[in-house]
Amino acid sequence: MSSEEHYFSEHPTAEGGRHALTVALRGYEVHLVTEAGVFSRFHVDRGTTLLIQHMEIGTSDQVLDLGCGYGVVGVVAALLAQEGRATLVDVNERAVRLAQENLRRNKIENAEVLHGDGLVPVVERRFDVIALNPPIRAGNAVVHRLIQEARDHLTSGGRFYLVGRTQQGVVRLAAKMMEIFGQVHEIAKGGGYRVYVATPE
Repeated sequence: MSSEEHYFSEHPTAEGGRHALTVALRGYEVHLVTEAGVFSRFHVDRGTTLLIQHMEIGTSDQVLDLGCGYGVVGVVAALLAQEGRATLVDVNERAVRLAQENLRRNKIENAEVLHGDGLVPVVERRFDVIALNPPIRAGNAVVHRLIQEARDHLTSGGRFYLVGRTQQGVVRLAAKMMEIFGQVHEIAKGGGYRVYVATPE
């Protein structure tokens, strides 16, 4: 991956072999395949793991995995929301293909993967839960836009989860969440990461 390219790229050019992962998350054994050009391809990163451990998903929730990467958050969300549905969205076409494959690998039928920038593919829809591990390297303008779009696409009482590294300024992102939502709560911290949740007022 060149220094100019990040995981928010629509058409990643990085090349590399496929890598298989099996991880235990929320009581499920999750089988994943990754490739070069997607975030954290050799292991599920600590921030995503912390997010998955602490996100509250109801059985019938409609969940959006925003910036899904190879789909691990969406896979677990679909397993938890067995009477609901998970929607996975990513601007990275390679991530979309991998996420689709990972849904099949885990025999998940109550989920779909859509290709597009932010909430554009689901512009008419509302969700009970939106989860975001933000593309920090895409810049603050992109991340702030995603937070605002998430706010606009939550149901009444819906929950927006964001995870990030303390050293990469996630506390400042929490302040942006406060500005947009009117309130924000830190619900988990560990391994240099923090997880925040906000609900529309």
